[in-house]
Amino acid sequence: MTDKRLVLTTCGSIEEARSLAHALVERQLAACVNIVPHIESVYRWKGKVETAAEFLLVIKTTEGAVAPLRNALTELHSYDVPECIEILIESGNADYLAWIGESVR
Repeated sequence: MTDKRLVLTTCGSIEEARSLAHALVERQLAACVNIVPHIESVYRWKGKVETAAEFLLVIKTTEGAVAPLRNALTELHSYDVPECIEILIESGNADYLAWIGESVR
């Protein structure tokens, strides 16, 4: 088990995805953010089933940075309720995991 985490969020435009990714890396809340383009999301919002084209952000971070990262998403994201799902990284390439730790404050 490690203290490294993946955090997932989605947004509605490539511009917002890039802006969020840059802000999280610049603030040292993420070592890396992958932007996965052109996903389609089907979800319930305010009692209605909606469909939207979105971009998935896969954020590499540490356990200690998850709370400030969540706060940054709340601050910067255009959605009323931005997705913020934390996934534990149990193991991986030791050098890569070390790099994540060195890149996140």
